[in-house]
Amino acid sequence: MSALARIVPAAGWLREYRRADLRGDLSAGLTVAVMLVPQSMAYAMLAGLPPIVGLYASVAPLVIYALFGSSRQLAVGPVALDSLLVAAAIAPIVQGAGGGIALYVQLAVMLALMVGVIELIMGAARLGFIVNFLSNPVISGFTSAAALVIGLSQLKHLLGIDLPRSARFHTLALEAASRLGEAHGATALIGVAAIVLLVALKKWKPAFPAPLVAVATGTLAVWGLGLADAGVAIVGEIPRGLPAPGAPVFDLGYARELLPSALLVALIGFMEAISVGKAFARKNKYAIAPNQEFAALGLANIAGSFFGAYPVSGGLGRTAVNAQAGARTQLASLVAAALVALSLLLLTPLFYYLPRAVLGAIVIVAVAGLVDLKEIARLWRIKKIDAGLLLLTLLATLLLGIQQGIVLGIGASLALFIFRTTRPHTAVLGRLPGSDVYRNLKRFPEAREIPGVLIIRVDAAFYFANVEYLKDLVNDLVLAECESLHALVIDASSINDLDSSAALALEEIIDQLAAENIALYLAGAKGPVRDVLHTTGLWDRLGESHFPFTVQQAIDAIEKT
Repeated sequence: MSALARIVPAAGWLREYRRADLRGDLSAGLTVAVMLVPQSMAYAMLAGLPPIVGLYASVAPLVIYALFGSSRQLAVGPVALDSLLVAAAIAPIVQGAGGGIALYVQLAVMLALMVGVIELIMGAARLGFIVNFLSNPVISGFTSAAALVIGLSQLKHLLGIDLPRSARFHTLALEAASRLGEAHGATALIGVAAIVLLVALKKWKPAFPAPLVAVATGTLAVWGLGLADAGVAIVGEIPRGLPAPGAPVFDLGYARELLPSALLVALIGFMEAISVGKAFARKNKYAIAPNQEFAALGLANIAGSFFGAYPVSGGLGRTAVNAQAGARTQLASLVAAALVALSLLLLTPLFYYLPRAVLGAIVIVAVAGLVDLKEIARLWRIKKIDAGLLLLTLLATLLLGIQQGIVLGIGASLALFIFRTTRPHTAVLGRLPGSDVYRNLKRFPEAREIPGVLIIRVDAAFYFANVEYLKDLVNDLVLAECESLHALVIDASSINDLDSSAALALEEIIDQLAAENIALYLAGAKGPVRDVLHTTGLWDRLGESHFPFTVQQAIDAIEKT
């Protein structure tokens, strides 16, 4: 791969472009554009923004990602989860400042710039590994909870009722239940019919542009029957034309308030994009570069902020449709961007009578698949503590709010990781009859202890955070058998690191054992561990015979003494 292609992946696929790919890319670009136009307006409404902002977010970001992204199928644009995070971040600030929609849009565009800069810096610093700290149970719990909040928040559009803006499930649920009697009949009929139509078309043909059909049907019904005059809420006038490029307004005070949310949107957005991108890269037998993806999404968001857009990422639904429609390269995204731009220039008057209930239905159907209750049962069967982590994140997100839920989930995940590393798995070993194999006595009752020898296996790095736990473990085990014990063997084959604190602790263990006339053997130590043993002098102190390659060699050496 050339240096240019590494920086601008489009240079690589353009150079190798085949005529046979063109038909699939054109078909996919058209299909995604048809899906993207109504969906982007719906997601903008979810973010609390005018629908036009969603269309703005579906032009420049797509072009920039197509040039710099390493995924060939990833479809970038507004997504539901990021839209909800945007609303949760901006709404309290605007309410506190007593501002209106102009301030709301200004902050959304500024947030896109901040998210883009953060993603670009993280990509340049090769920090793509950070998303590894977002464990699957946390993400699953957060996504399911967020989908429930998103769906409930759309009832105001679906039923034509007035609901407060909130990211807390119980607040929305109680308000919705108390106002069901206020539902507007025609609006509710349109919303429910749109959901039925979307679900039916999705089951019949997943790649079919169901959102466009729902939009066209709903718009014609409202226009033809005069339902706008009967109280059905409509989108109304959408400005025609492309947004004029210009630097987003940047306010340092608001930036400080938005910074935690910008970090969260950047990480969640990247996590969404990289997981989807990797899935389709594996399916199509090519590799994507995580750090390049970080940079590409960053540039897409920065570019979008100069054209009035709010934060974007890669969406699973659109990417699946893109791939099913035949996308071979990012030319499909360029085609989609061009068609959305054409819609902005020519077609926005057609959306005047578009009922907001249809856009609400599009959001509800899109996020319904994100609620994964089966994952709770699966994790409970595999590892109950992971299921508990999922439930904690889910409940925290539902009850405390979107940002609080994900932060608490990540915090609990890190706390669990720290707890596990400070209390690593250990086992007392015995020899299986008729072999030189040593296994955990608790799991293999047929294994037999070696008289006068205690064999311990440590399944973790030996470092400052777990030295006290391991020292206490050795003390307890040795004290229990002190009178009959003349050797301790530590199976170090699973220890991949030994820091200075652990080396000091090991020295203390050696001194303690020596006082009791108990010899220490460290079997199966790996290269990095052996290096530390040499540099600290422990190797020379005990002698090479005390560091055999296997537990059996240690037992043989003990029996010879």
